[in-house]
Parts: sequence; structure tokens; C-alpha cells
Amino acid sequence: MTNGGDQPVGSGAARGPVTSAARALLGAEARPLAGGYSGETFLVGGAGEEAVLRLYLRDPERAAVDAALLSLVRDLVPVPRVLESRTQASPDTPAFILMERLPGIRLDLWLAEAGAEERQASAVSVAAVLTRLSGMPFLRPGQFVGADLRVEPWTGSAAGVESWVQAHRGSGALARWSDEDFAALLEVAAEAQDLVDGVRRVCLCHSDFNPKNLLVDPESGTVTGLLDWEYAHAGSPYTDIGNLLRFESDEVFGGALASAFAAQAPGVPADLLGLARASDLVALVDLAARAGDHPIADRAHQVLLDTARCRNLSAGRPTFGLDVSGGAA
Repeated sequence: MTNGGDQPVGSGAARGPVTSAARALLGAEARPLAGGYSGETFLVGGAGEEAVLRLYLRDPERAAVDAALLSLVRDLVPVPRVLESRTQASPDTPAFILMERLPGIRLDLWLAEAGAEERQASAVSVAAVLTRLSGMPFLRPGQFVGADLRVEPWTGSAAGVESWVQAHRGSGALARWSDEDFAALLEVAAEAQDLVDGVRRVCLCHSDFNPKNLLVDPESGTVTGLLDWEYAHAGSPYTDIGNLLRFESDEVFGGALASAFAAQAPGVPADLLGLARASDLVALVDLAARAGDHPIADRAHQVLLDTARCRNLSAGRPTFGLDVSGGAA
């Protein structure tokens, strides 16, 4: 499992302490998986008997949530089967989930070499996964808690787009913004809040739905795995497509994806692109505030700055065959 570029335990990439128990659990055959920044995901075992081990050093309570989510969505979207888990940490053993290793290649690597027809076909397969997620309903938005996936409402600054932006003013990269740029961002945040408030339906959001967390068949581009569920929550049906299109510039892939999702997903309104980017703004702000930590955060910071200076959610990004309000062109 990946989340954008995992590094070896003890390398400095992990955001929590690496215990001796964790090292013992990993053993000599553990190899860090490339793709994420958590430093907590490893390939274990030998050839033909490999599995993926996810440690929960930073947030042990999340192990129960992730295990429950993998059980909930199994057979609906392609996720790994849980082989073994420990959802409560002890002084000797960290919380962990041991999962089967799914076949396939990371979508970002595959797209770099694929032709136009292949990219278009893969986009339709990705849209089908997005459609299934958007059709898994919940009664209210919020974060998942515990093995029963209880939904607790967002509180404080996490309860709204504008309050979330305000909360990031004094720290991280946004603390260095000019007053003019930050005021412009608040204007866009107010626009995003209006769009988000108009969405009545709540569904399962993966919330890290990007090409590094998708595996595809190397021959067909069909999705074989959706990985890294640590940010999943109950929220907008347009959060995941906003995440996926955040940095996308390929008109072939992006256009096919947007069209297929609009055609397949339940109740998609005309303003799909605007809703997608409004729903993604919270995650974009959170990532941009960490500019300097890694290249993806730097890229998010530039998109957010462009968003503020353009004073709109598009920030000059492609429309993927949709008009400026999100309707079909």
C-alpha cells in the first residue's frame, strides 16, 4: 500500500516514533513501499508469498477504522483482503494491518507510458470506482470512529471551508502570504462554502484518491486496487473526483474521466467541476500549508496561490470538456 512515497523505518519520513517492537514485527524481510510520505507501509515476505504490512505508529486508533472500511467495501471496489490485524496497540506491539498484495502497477507510472486510447479506457475504469464510492451513503458528514464506523461531526475549524482557511493563516506556508492574497483566498473559500452547502447527499469519501493510490492492470489500465484509506470519511460525492483532478492536465484522461463520472454517478448536477474543486479546497489548503515538506505540497501551494490570485476555483486549470460552470460543453 502506498500514500505517495513511503520511506524506510527510521529514515526520518515517519511522523511517529519507531519502536523496537515495530522493528521486531517488521523483521529482516520488510521493504518500504514507494509512493507515500507516512513511512509506515512495508512489503513483507518472500517472492510468491508477499503481503503488505501497515503500521499505525502515529494514530493507533485508526487501525480499527481502516480494517472496518476494507471489510465494508470489499467486493464493491478493489481493495486488499485483510490477513491479520491488531487494532489496539500495546507496549510490545504496535497496531497494524497485514493485507494481501494486490496485482497491478501504480496508475501514475502507467499513465506516463500509455497511449491516448489506453488512457481514455483507464479513465472510464477509474470513473466506475468513483461512481461506486459516491453511491455508498451515510446519514451525515464527519469522521469515522471505531470499528463500527461511527460518524462524528467535524468540529471547530474543520466544520467549514472558510473557518479551515482562517485556521491556517498563522502557521505553515500560508503565514507568509500577503494580506491581499489571503483576503482573495477567503473570497474563493466563501464561494466554495456556498457550493458545498448546496450538496445534500453524503457518501463514503476515500479522500486521498490520486494516481499513486490506484493500481491498474499494466495491459488494459483497468483498476485493480484502491489503497491507503487513512483519510476516508463521510462527505461530499465530489471530494474524490476533485482530489483526482487537482493536478491533472491530460485532456484525454481528465475529459474521459469527467464525462464517464457525470454519466454514471447518481444525481450529478451541472456544476460538476465547480463542486469537485470546491469539495477539494479543504484538502488543498491543508497540503499547501505544508509547502517545503515535499514536492506535492509545493505543487499544491502553487495551485492554491493561483486560486487566490485568479479569485476563482479553476485557477487556470483545464475544464476537461466541461463549460466554466461545470455543465457539459
